[in-house]
Amino acid sequence: MPWTIPAMNHMARRLCAALLVVLLPGCALMQSALPVPEDFPVHGIDVSYFQGTVDWDAVRAGGVQFAWIKATEGGDREDPSFVRNWAEAERAGVLRGAYHFYYFCRSAADQIAWFKTHVPVERGALPPVLDMEWNSTSPTCRKRPPKAEVHAAMREFLTEAERHYGKRPVIYTTVDFHRDVMDGAFTDYPVWVRSTAGHPSLRYGGRRWHFWQYTATGRVPGVSGNVDRNAFFGTAADWRKFVSAEN
Repeated sequence: MPWTIPAMNHMARRLCAALLVVLLPGCALMQSALPVPEDFPVHGIDVSYFQGTVDWDAVRAGGVQFAWIKATEGGDREDPSFVRNWAEAERAGVLRGAYHFYYFCRSAADQIAWFKTHVPVERGALPPVLDMEWNSTSPTCRKRPPKAEVHAAMREFLTEAERHYGKRPVIYTTVDFHRDVMDGAFTDYPVWVRSTAGHPSLRYGGRRWHFWQYTATGRVPGVSGNVDRNAFFGTAADWRKFVSAEN
């Protein structure tokens, strides 16, 4: 995907941000020039049953251009709002994709099988998402397997998801999980990063990313209360290319 960013060369920003600004004070000025979410023209949300009943017509009218919808978790949990959200988002004309929250106490084979059972194969849908993050508050599984074990499980899930859906999956990750497991790995997949306290280049270094979850307290018409908001990395033309390449 092209690295087009409004107003300033993004690669220069990322290079500068990746350096230690305490050693290179000149980079401090560059930090203030890093893109903010408003610099990106394509924005979306991600939802689960926590958002309650979503008015998808209002969501689309409010400028939301895409949505990631939680479908499954582990090998035996389906989001109770998935079926409705999936159908209503499509009816309202919001491009949507489904995501799976990975559970470290269940095999990858079980989890991709569960996801396939609940998420239909649709040509017009966005790629499936594998949500990879440590879950230290889980009441049933706080396991943190070794990096090599996690890599193997992710590859198993991602490979089968791509074979089944015909689209290269997106990987969602958080700062700590990326640091512990993903840094330097899975560069052949689109990545969706969580970075609510600043631009991703300040927390993910040289990682190339496609989606940025920039707040967990966003507000959009059609959703009562807070909702995660996301920006697509690129121009409107880049977005059209990404969508067409996946369908």
